[in-house]
Amino acid sequence: MDLTLFLQFFVGLIAIINPVGLLPVFVTLTSHQSEAERLRTSTIANFAVVVILVTTIFAGQIILDMFSISIPAFRIAGGTLILFIAMSMLQGKLGEVKHNSAEDRESANKESVAVVPLALPLMAGPGAISSVLVFSAEYHEPVALMGMSLCVVLFGLTSWLVFRLAPVLYKVLGQTGINVITRIMGLLMLAIGVEIMAAGLKGLFPVLAG
Repeated sequence: MDLTLFLQFFVGLIAIINPVGLLPVFVTLTSHQSEAERLRTSTIANFAVVVILVTTIFAGQIILDMFSISIPAFRIAGGTLILFIAMSMLQGKLGEVKHNSAEDRESANKESVAVVPLALPLMAGPGAISSVLVFSAEYHEPVALMGMSLCVVLFGLTSWLVFRLAPVLYKVLGQTGINVITRIMGLLMLAIGVEIMAAGLKGLFPVLAG
């Protein structure tokens, strides 16, 4: 596995996860948070993505096989989770669970969006995990696995830098604009969830693809 393939793997992650495209989603999911909380959410989300994808590189297929989970079943589960989050966004309920200052100090936000749904399944979703599984299965030499892991870390840093642009969007849009985009993104996320579930159903029931 030469540098060209490492570059292909990295570009593939950028294309599949699309952190620039997820920036509006990040803005809406964190609209109820302070700037410090948004920075923390971004850091946790991208760190979680790195952990999930690196784990997938070394043990993804083993874990799925251990629990007899197929990629189509994983798609359906991820799509279902996105549907629930999308419905909350459409109804304007995202972030309405309040927490007191003591919970703030303990980082006990009752509706943290960093890991779910931002890191999983929106970023490290079925598409990204499937891509990583394919690459790690084809190039399973230790040097190749380490190189792919480095690419994942670089992607995490890149995505974190992209999410740092969120404050600019907040200043431009204001709270009213954020509320409007929350509904729009909720509708788009609903469609994404349906598409992911449909792909999973076609994988489990090939007759549906015909």
